Amino acid sequence: MTSKAGDHVPVLIVGGSLVGLSTSLFLGRLGVEHLLVERHERTSEHPRGRGNNVRTMELFRTAGVESPIRKAASVLAENHGILQADTLTGAEQEWLFRKIDPGGALSRLSPSGWCLCSQNDLEPVLLRSARELGGDIHFGTELVSFEQDGDGVTAELRNRATGGSRTVRADYLVAADGPRSPVREQLGIGRTGQGDLFHNVSITFRAKRLADAVGDRRFIVCYLTNPQSPGALLPVDNQEQWVFHAPWRPDGGETLEDFTDERCTELIRTATGVPDLELEVTGKAPWHAADRVAERYGAGRVFLAGDSAHEMSPTGAFGSNTGIQDAHNLAWKLAAVLRGWAGPGLLETYDAERRPVALATSARAAARSAEHRHPGYDVSPGTGRQPGMLAMVLGYRYQSGAVVGAEPSGPAVPEEFRPVAEPGGRAPHLWLRQDGRRVSTLDLYEQWPVLLSGPAGGAWHAAGERIAARTGIPLVCHQVDPAEQDLLAPEDAADWAALHGAEADGAVLVRPDGFVAWRARTADTDPERTLTEVLDTVLCRG
Repeated sequence: MTSKAGDHVPVLIVGGSLVGLSTSLFLGRLGVEHLLVERHERTSEHPRGRGNNVRTMELFRTAGVESPIRKAASVLAENHGILQADTLTGAEQEWLFRKIDPGGALSRLSPSGWCLCSQNDLEPVLLRSARELGGDIHFGTELVSFEQDGDGVTAELRNRATGGSRTVRADYLVAADGPRSPVREQLGIGRTGQGDLFHNVSITFRAKRLADAVGDRRFIVCYLTNPQSPGALLPVDNQEQWVFHAPWRPDGGETLEDFTDERCTELIRTATGVPDLELEVTGKAPWHAADRVAERYGAGRVFLAGDSAHEMSPTGAFGSNTGIQDAHNLAWKLAAVLRGWAGPGLLETYDAERRPVALATSARAAARSAEHRHPGYDVSPGTGRQPGMLAMVLGYRYQSGAVVGAEPSGPAVPEEFRPVAEPGGRAPHLWLRQDGRRVSTLDLYEQWPVLLSGPAGGAWHAAGERIAARTGIPLVCHQVDPAEQDLLAPEDAADWAALHGAEADGAVLVRPDGFVAWRARTADTDPERTLTEVLDTVLCRG
């Protein structure tokens, strides 16, 4: 790798795991040139981080990769629920929950659904799609150093195989470089939270006969509580490939070397209750459950995303989902600023929006680990009321300069989820007919701000189109009217206005990330002036 004069890229991404690759995918969809470097030689080979929640799958849907992800995850498509048992063959069996979406209620709230796709299966899909969109992605390449000034970031990169170096000038740097982030360390950004919660060793193994003991119990994970060998069992293919998470006590002097193949074999046999189980240990990887959130999500032109910004307990699969949603929030803001239709102040809202969500989510993840009595986590569940899962996944709210009219003192995550458009919240799902096609309202949001107006909101619609022509803001305007098939027509005469908290002559402004930026319940005497002021505020066009 040699340096070239004038080697410049708008965005440099450091880290090519789930969050870094998602950042590349989202930037590629927005047409933003970028370079991604990852120090490892290839994508993850270890089956971990499998739970992709409905909000993440909505983002992957609009990015055009939901279908290939579900294809990659097809082997686990019928796995649901979390089982707790003394052993697989014992008498104590309890489903902590049986179905992710009992009764199919989620289909009324979203065009997508949860998806179990392990990291080793998901990352190749993201990598392939990101490269097809023009992502310049280099594995086996590490960030050696970086410096920033008022105009950009200068980074030195090194090819780990050849030793060749390259100096790159970037307008912005996104650090998705993991929990021990060298970028965060260089920026001097501290972290808050409880710190380490517990430690596990993830053991991958093959055992053909284990499927007989599991039977027809298609779980996501089974917590095995035998006090002689507690742990968590996860299927990889429901047949012969499995993962066992064994508690690890480094604070008590236990080392990774203590987890020999022979010991791992005995731990798995005891935990499962199959004493003569024939198995082959194929890999071991340590992992640490923690509660830490960065005190800032960046400095100057450098931003943190994913594990560099927050560490969370794995229970509930909150960590990777929160990181992917970080990337989505940041990507559209970088695109808007780089293209000139938003002011640089928009990037300051990344910290203001995502950090409170991470604080609330990390606390909920730790509480959920206690509720599920995760092996290795010896903490009693709290007694206070916790937000429901839908509230955590779909109900989190933003309060920042990129939102007008949000409740000023509301929590980042409310106790209950309300599927109604409110400033700062996720725009709701509604099935529509557009040019003979069935689309979700969520399919309209990704690349540009969108103005939706009701059947009597023609004045808002016309004002939005005039503003787009006059200012260059790529505002896309849609009028929703069940009586006009050439417009967006809700299916089954659904009430668009009620779902969006407006009257028939109202309007809703939705950001490219699918969050409501502003809402007008009714008509306005000067819609063009009002909407111009709102857009200038939301996009920091001061």
